[in-house]
Amino acid sequence: MSVVTLLDGGMGQELLRRSARKVTPMWSADIMLNEPILVRDLHREFIESGARVITLNTYTATPQRLKRENELSQLTNLHQQAMSAAQEAIQLAQRDDVLIAGCLPPLVASYRPDVSLSFEDSLATYRRLVELQSPASDVFICETMSSITEARAACTAAVESGKPVWVALTVSDEYPQQLRSGELLKDALLVLDSFDTQATLLNCSQPEAISACWSLLSTQQRKIGAYANGFISVDALYPGDTVEELEMRQDMSPQQYAEHAMGWIRSGASIIGGCCEIGPAHIKALYNSLCSEGFV
Repeated sequence: MSVVTLLDGGMGQELLRRSARKVTPMWSADIMLNEPILVRDLHREFIESGARVITLNTYTATPQRLKRENELSQLTNLHQQAMSAAQEAIQLAQRDDVLIAGCLPPLVASYRPDVSLSFEDSLATYRRLVELQSPASDVFICETMSSITEARAACTAAVESGKPVWVALTVSDEYPQQLRSGELLKDALLVLDSFDTQATLLNCSQPEAISACWSLLSTQQRKIGAYANGFISVDALYPGDTVEELEMRQDMSPQQYAEHAMGWIRSGASIIGGCCEIGPAHIKALYNSLCSEGFV
C-alpha cells in the first residue's frame, strides 16, 4: 500500500469567510496585503489538520490581475509576504515534514482560456513568478490549467526551476473528458507527457467530473491525484468578478468529500487535497480516513 501525500484545501474562499474586509476582485491577494496573519493561521490550521504540502497564497497575485486592479507595484511584496506566511505557519506548527508548493495559476482568470495570453507572453510571466517564488518553494504546482497552451507555458517555466513539478488540469464539469477550453483531456495528457514533471493531477472541478475521467488519468506513468472544488457551478464567474458570484454546494460535508477522495485513492491516487470551498475540516476528515485505511 503506497503512502499518500495530503495537500491543503482552498485558501481563497476560506480566507474570505474569516476576513472582515469587503470582497474585491483581488480576492485572496487583498487579504494577503491587509491581513497576513489570517493567511499564516489558515496555513497552520491546514497543517494541523494533516496537510503535508501547503501552497503559497499567490493564486491571484499575477501581474495581469494586479495590473487590472492598479496594484502591479505590489507584485514582489505579495510574493514575499506569501512565502513568509507559509514559512511561519510551518514553524508555529512545529513540523519538519511539511513542503511548500509554489503556485503557477491562470494568469488572467480561472476557467477562461478564451482570455488567456499567448504561449510566449504566458511563459515570460510564469518565469517571473517562478523566480519570485523559488526561494521558499520545494515543488511547483501548475494549477487550474484550462488549456494546453496555458499548461505548456507554466510547465516550461516550472521545469526550468530544477524543482519537482506537478501539473493540475481543470476539466469541464459538464463534459469531463474535456478541459475547460474544450480540448480533449487525452490530448492534453499526450502533450504534457513530454515534460519532465513528477505528477499529473486534476483540480478545481466537481468531484463527480474528476471521477468520470479517472480511468484516463490512470493511464499516466507519473504519480496521479486530485483536489476538487465544492462549487455548484463556475459558469457565473468572469474576469474581474468577485468570487461572491459562486455558490457552495450543500452536499459536500467533510465526510462526503473524504468519500470522493478515498475513491480516487483506492484507484491509484497518491496526491490528494482540496480546492475552493474545501476547508480544514474537510482535510481533517480526509486525513482521518487515510489513517484508518493505512495510507499515511
